[in-house]
Amino acid sequence: MNLNLLKETFAGFIRARGMDRHFRRLGMDMFRSAPVTKDIPQTLAQQLSEAARCDTADLLQRLKSRHDGLTEAEADAIRAEVGPNEVEHEKPLSWPVHLWHCYKNPFNLLLTLLAAVSFYTEDMKAAIVIGTMVVISTLLRFVQEARSNTAADKLKAMVSNTATVMRHDLAEELAAEAQRYFDIKLHPKGAKRIELPIKKLVPGDVVLLSAGDMIPADLRLLSAKDLFVSQAAMTGESLPVEKFVHPANTDTSSPLELENLCFMGTNVVSGSASAVVLTTGKRTYFGALAERVTATDRTPTAFQAGVNKVSWLLIRFMLVMTPVVFFLNGFTKGDWVEAFLFGLSVAVGLTPEMLPMIVTSTLAKGAVALSRKKVIVKRLDAIQNFGAMDVLCTDKTGTLTQDKIFLERHTDIRGELDDEVLQYAYLNSYYQTGLKNLLDVAVLEHAELQREMSIASAYRKVDEIPFDFQRRRMSVVVSEREDHHELICKGAVEEIVSVCTRARLNGEIVPLTPELLAEIRETTGSLNAEGLRVVGVAAKDLPPTKETYSLADESDLVLIGYIAFLDPPKESTAPALAALREHGVAVKILTGDNELVTAKICREVGLEVDGMLLGSHVEKMTDEELAVVVEKVTVFAKLSPTHKERIVRVLHDKGHVVGFMGDGINDAPALRAADIGISVDTAVDIAKEAADLILLEKSLMVLEEGVLEGRKTFANMLKYIKMTASSNFGNVFSVLIASAFLPFLPMLPLHLLVQNLLYDVSQIAIPFDNVDKEFLKKPQRWDAADIGRFMVFFGPVSSIFDITTFALMWYIFGANSPDHQTLFQSGWFIEGLLSQTLIVHMIRTRRIPFLQSRASWPLMGMTMIIMAIGIIIPMSELAHYFKLEALPLSYFPWLAGILLAYAVLIQLMKNWYSKRYGWQ
Repeated sequence: MNLNLLKETFAGFIRARGMDRHFRRLGMDMFRSAPVTKDIPQTLAQQLSEAARCDTADLLQRLKSRHDGLTEAEADAIRAEVGPNEVEHEKPLSWPVHLWHCYKNPFNLLLTLLAAVSFYTEDMKAAIVIGTMVVISTLLRFVQEARSNTAADKLKAMVSNTATVMRHDLAEELAAEAQRYFDIKLHPKGAKRIELPIKKLVPGDVVLLSAGDMIPADLRLLSAKDLFVSQAAMTGESLPVEKFVHPANTDTSSPLELENLCFMGTNVVSGSASAVVLTTGKRTYFGALAERVTATDRTPTAFQAGVNKVSWLLIRFMLVMTPVVFFLNGFTKGDWVEAFLFGLSVAVGLTPEMLPMIVTSTLAKGAVALSRKKVIVKRLDAIQNFGAMDVLCTDKTGTLTQDKIFLERHTDIRGELDDEVLQYAYLNSYYQTGLKNLLDVAVLEHAELQREMSIASAYRKVDEIPFDFQRRRMSVVVSEREDHHELICKGAVEEIVSVCTRARLNGEIVPLTPELLAEIRETTGSLNAEGLRVVGVAAKDLPPTKETYSLADESDLVLIGYIAFLDPPKESTAPALAALREHGVAVKILTGDNELVTAKICREVGLEVDGMLLGSHVEKMTDEELAVVVEKVTVFAKLSPTHKERIVRVLHDKGHVVGFMGDGINDAPALRAADIGISVDTAVDIAKEAADLILLEKSLMVLEEGVLEGRKTFANMLKYIKMTASSNFGNVFSVLIASAFLPFLPMLPLHLLVQNLLYDVSQIAIPFDNVDKEFLKKPQRWDAADIGRFMVFFGPVSSIFDITTFALMWYIFGANSPDHQTLFQSGWFIEGLLSQTLIVHMIRTRRIPFLQSRASWPLMGMTMIIMAIGIIIPMSELAHYFKLEALPLSYFPWLAGILLAYAVLIQLMKNWYSKRYGWQ
């Protein structure tokens, strides 16, 4: 044997297939190289339509693919050419664009305008201070969001969706060449199935689809069995569409109407298929449409709308008060330029420029905290919705119960143990290729069957009729001997009974009489009452006259018996439900399972059942009728996916913030409809895609921790807004009084700006503050009216002590003329800054600060540092630069008394306010 000749022959074989040139000469321009232009939907429509009408063999040849897919090397080469399978809008923002987004909020734009005005009026110190505030606010937000996005991307990578892809084994072709030229017999393993991240798909890949899968790219079907696809995301059609390999109509001009094409962004409802990838990423129909709408702003969420309302409340207040201060000082002092600069400084002082940074920081901190508790946050705003959630709707299986179902019994129709029923169930689960749910896994893993694995080897699979949620059953057709076929059907008992006309009783086939039906209902009811989930098993013999079967063949069956499953509740469920109830979250069960099984599980986990509603009843109700009962009912059983979605929407319309937790195909519509969709990393693709949060462990205890984290996040955001609003209102009120009676400005514009800058810096640690336990007991929401009322009530309280300081400086320390205004301004500068900083600790809690509730060490440290700086500035050599002067030491006992009285009055006001209006 000449080994060199063998190597050269194999090398020639590879070169002949273009692998050494990375497939640059492959005839795939039709699908891969079309430029993305404004008219791509029309161009793409033509390309897809041509692919749909093309013969399968010709199409695969054009794509340089095969029925068993591409090789790894071929796929890598194509991916290098066309890029990842991602749509344009999924790419992260570049850092300059991200920085611009962090800057362009109303407060920063307003401050920039004020800084520009200060610059052109030659007030450089004011321009520098205002500019510093803008830079600090923007950079803090930029850094926080960048860190948050990096962490989120790492977490999302843990739950990225995958597709089942066929990989061709090149060794088969090499073996054929070796046999042909050298008479050498090689034994390749053949094509293999692999799970590949969706973004790695390339044109020419052959993918396998089953119920629950997302369509990962634009595809042409190669084979299909009862394939139903939901195209609602693309076409708005509410009902799934059946897809076929050979479409009945190819004359349509719309690719979406072609029955042998599937499109990225849709999902498989039921059935199974294999398909070849035509286009990926931005070259898909979905990608082309997405590129057109990426410039369109998204509708603000409830959280964003709440922040916007509060922001504009503060801005409107500033726009009203600033002109009042300007004109009052202009008329009383006569210096309009000084009055303008002073009004400008007041406007800056009233601007909550740190609000965007505080919001971003608190949300980012919440996301990091939840990640430590095994919760992946796909959308930051969802954290606040978590805290606002007051109703949690959840599926039963895998949430209340363990994610492991055990096959407990296999019985005949009278409830007696029957091994033959188990064999039928095993064959059905073994040969079905659709979505293997937990029941199938339990059947296949059943201990008694480990000795009987040879059962399946004695049969040949003929066909199958996949599961769907309308029939709630599935069938396989097998043949043990070629003289007949056996159709074995299993599913929900009532659905199985509906297609049975006979039953097997004591080894004989008897008619399904009303008396026998009553006995069947009694037997299954007693099993359900024990907490067992009962599945019916039926079968019938058929002549071996055909190889393809349909739904019509599921008729005239013989009821064989039942298989009963036990899904025990988790140990953590009962305490978790109690904790959620204690924190004001009502839990409702939305399940497609039997009402008797559901009720028993609820009793075991301590969930009080205040009414039960079945899907059949929901179907007959109008939305108005459902709205009347939906809040009162705890358990909804035997629901379809549409019923779940409808219940969630009705609860939302009633004013609730609704969370929904699910992991199945039937949960996807409800996940989308909920204010906060929650799924798990083991969920089907479409459920994970629809969710806002993904749990890495399926436990309600994690949900309770998430709720608390969401409420902590909201509490800290609200603290800043309340502190800023009340403090700013009080300062302006004091300025108005002082401006009306003093012969000089109570504080220079520079003093106001420096004071405001120091106060803002002290707020940076608020996202890391502690939250009182009572604040976590009930859901929290934005209430702009309450914030406005809080501002009006608490703002003037600080003015009382500002006026006391005015009197102290005027009468006690003799700062009662323009010649001594610097001393007056120094006294108010310190008192104003310290009272503003003190209000942080007073308003952050309803309790007595420092004694009953202490701030976190970061916040405590920042407050002490800023207070020290505020005292050092006028008492040091820096005083001259800031146009201040040192105060006599006798000033500080008076200051301590004023601050103590201020703290006492604020505490009394808090007690009164909380009794009358509540403390949010």
